[in-house]
Order: sequence, then structure tokens, then C-alpha cells
Amino acid sequence: MKTLIIATVLVLTSVNSMAQKVYSVDSDYKADVKVFVVDADYKADLLVYKVNADYKAGDNNGKWFFTDADYKAKKKVFFVDADYKADLKIFFVDSDYKAEWKDESKMHLLY
Repeated sequence: MKTLIIATVLVLTSVNSMAQKVYSVDSDYKADVKVFVVDADYKADLLVYKVNADYKAGDNNGKWFFTDADYKAKKKVFFVDADYKADLKIFFVDSDYKAEWKDESKMHLLY
């Protein structure tokens, strides 16, 4: 029984740590990733769908949950005002099935 409980806790912890929970910081030096929101999906590295609950967040697949505190987030992001300042270009989509990487070479930024 103890083994089952320990295994369950380990699985839940590993799933939770992969979730894309992000926090928007107010300065670039506080960020793990600098992000620019583009005006069209073909210009984006990542198509992002904003989910409304943390358990719906994806595992580096573009489904983001914005936390209310930085310590709850896996990654801290800063939204820059120009694309050349960004590490990652994103486009917000209106459906969860549209969330995906367009440039998989940048996936490491959110691990």
C-alpha cells in the first residue's frame, strides 16, 4: 500500500512540474523568457491557448495558465514591445486544439 501511495505522489508531482504555468513579470531581468505577441499565427514560434484552470495547463504544448504569483509558475515571462527583443514569438489562439509549436527549435525555452 505504501508503495502505491508513493508511486501515485511521484506521478502527480512529475505531471504537475511539466505544466505550463506562467507568470507575467513586470521587468525583463526577472523573466525566464521574453515574449512578443505577433499579429498573425504564421509569424509565431508558438500558438498559445490561455486556459482558465491550472489543471488544464499543457506540458509544453501551448496551453498556458497564468498564475497569480511567481512562485506558482513554472516559467516567468515578460512581454516585450518589439519582436527583435523577444526570445519567443507567440500568437494567442481561440481554441485549445489550435495550440502548438510552429518552431520546435525553441521548445527548450519552456522546459
